[in-house]
Amino acid sequence: MPHILFISDLHLSPNTPVLQQQFQQFLSSDTVRNADALYILGDLFDAWIGDDDPSAFASQVRDLLRQTGRHTRLFFQHGNRDFLLGEDFARAANLTLLPEEQVIKIVGEPVLLLHGDQLCTDDKDYQQARKLFRSPEFRAQTLAMSIPQRIEKAAEIRRISGEAIAMKSAAIMDVNQQAVETMMLKHGVKRLIHGHTHRPSIHALALDGERAERIVLADWRIQGSSTLQVDTGSGKTRVESIKTMA
Repeated sequence: MPHILFISDLHLSPNTPVLQQQFQQFLSSDTVRNADALYILGDLFDAWIGDDDPSAFASQVRDLLRQTGRHTRLFFQHGNRDFLLGEDFARAANLTLLPEEQVIKIVGEPVLLLHGDQLCTDDKDYQQARKLFRSPEFRAQTLAMSIPQRIEKAAEIRRISGEAIAMKSAAIMDVNQQAVETMMLKHGVKRLIHGHTHRPSIHALALDGERAERIVLADWRIQGSSTLQVDTGSGKTRVESIKTMA
């Protein structure tokens, strides 16, 4: 049956070979090979230091994606860990880059895709940092550094982020309901798919008196190689499941 796949928050790194193996198995599965498209909604990498990363790890992931892109359309939306991923890597990996807010049509229904961190508006410190990291100036300054300097900077950012997270409540790091509703109304959608919060679930909500859904994708480090599959061959969109690939 025709279907589209959505994943996020794999957090691949040279230090997580098991995750990379799971990703390779996932990409080679019939589920992916027979998919109309695979959407990666951010944080594919735990840190991306630039498209000129010469490491074997970066080359291996690029090659896996390029091979998959020969038979399945691949789309990528930046997360808070891989916002430096650019056109060079995307071109080499057969990825189509998406903007931060992307609406697609599934059997005629508009569906909004986000990484999801822009919805966590209660975390004021994070939103300020997000604005800085996503700025062209920060990107240019970072990419002007040497590879070793970028590796060191990425490690420092992760350390500071980890310390900040440890001091915050779970509630403040989750999405703000008003931000969710405002974003969905802005784009005129009744279905939103995002990652980032690492709290996979399907949330029902009322939007202008009509039923709406917010679907949260899983963190592969916690939930395993999880994917959201949406069937598109029945005349209406149906969420299949959030499941773990065998």
